[in-house]
Amino acid sequence: MATIALVDDDANILTSVSIALEAEGHTVKTYEDGASALADINATPPDLIISDIKIPTMDGMELLRRIRQSSDLPLIFLTSKDEEIDEVLGLTMGADDYVKKPFSQRLLLERVKAVLRRRNAGPAPTKEEEKQIIRRSSLTLDPMRHACVWKGHPVTLTVTEFLILEALAQRPGFVKSRDSLMDAAYDDQVYVDDRTIDSHIKRIRKKFRVVDPEFDSIETLYGVGYKYKET
Repeated sequence: MATIALVDDDANILTSVSIALEAEGHTVKTYEDGASALADINATPPDLIISDIKIPTMDGMELLRRIRQSSDLPLIFLTSKDEEIDEVLGLTMGADDYVKKPFSQRLLLERVKAVLRRRNAGPAPTKEEEKQIIRRSSLTLDPMRHACVWKGHPVTLTVTEFLILEALAQRPGFVKSRDSLMDAAYDDQVYVDDRTIDSHIKRIRKKFRVVDPEFDSIETLYGVGYKYKET
C-alpha cells in the first residue's frame, strides 16, 4: 500500500478521494495549496502525488516543475481544463497521467493502481503474468508492470496511452473505432470526444519515434478509426 499526497483546493474532492484511496489501504496526506504540498513532499516524499492543476499559491504545473528538479515521483493531474496545451505541457514536463473532472472514483483508482504498478515493477513475471504479456514483433506490452518496449527500448506511456495501445495491439490488423478505444481507456461514466483519442494517438506515435524514427505501426483509417499494423 502506498502513501499518496493529494493536492486540491476543493474540500469535497479532498474528502471523497481520500475516502476512496483509504478504502484501498493507502495512506493519504491532503493539501489545499501547492506551496504547502511542496514543502511536505520534499521533507517526506510520498509514493505518488495526485494534484489539481489550478491550485492556490503554486499551480500544479509549477509544483511538478519543482518536484522534477530533484525527484521522479509519479504524479497524476486532476484537471477540469479543456485546453490540450495544458495536457501536452504537463506530459512533456513529466506527469504520469491525467484524469479530467468530473471523474468517477473507479477511474481514478484504476489509474493509481497502474501508475504504482509501473513504478514498483518487481521480479520477472510469473507463468500467469507471462500469459498476459502481449508480443507483436518489435513490441512488448506487460500490463501487470505497465511496461512497454519497442525494439529493445523502453517507451514510457501514460496509463491512458498504454490502454489505447494495448487495445490496438491485442488484435493486429483489426480496426478499432474511436468509440471502442474510448471504452478501453476510460471509465464508462466519463465522456471524451474524438479529438481526445486523436491527441493520445499522436503522442503515442511521437514517443515511439523518439526511439525509432521509422515507427509506423499505428495506422489511421480516416473516418473509421485506427489499427495496429504488425510488421
